[in-house]
Amino acid sequence: MKVTPKLQEYWRRNLTVTALLLVLWFLVTFVTSYYARELNDVVFAGFPLGFYMAAQGSLIVYVLIIWFYARYMKRLDKQYGVDEGDD
Repeated sequence: MKVTPKLQEYWRRNLTVTALLLVLWFLVTFVTSYYARELNDVVFAGFPLGFYMAAQGSLIVYVLIIWFYARYMKRLDKQYGVDEGDD
């Protein structure tokens, strides 16, 4: 397969969004648990924020990351003509 400038642009955009979502994943997973004691001073939905992020908040963010990535990549695939058609 020949590497064209269009294909390079596609992969650059793909890797950029992947890197940004991995940074978000890292923040939600490790930074919130590192600062859990400080976050527990904030109350969200009746629970300390550190506890809430560990119990439910991080899982919600993970699902949103997956949803956004799938939606973004479907649109990017169509834009660059590498989509697999309608499912």
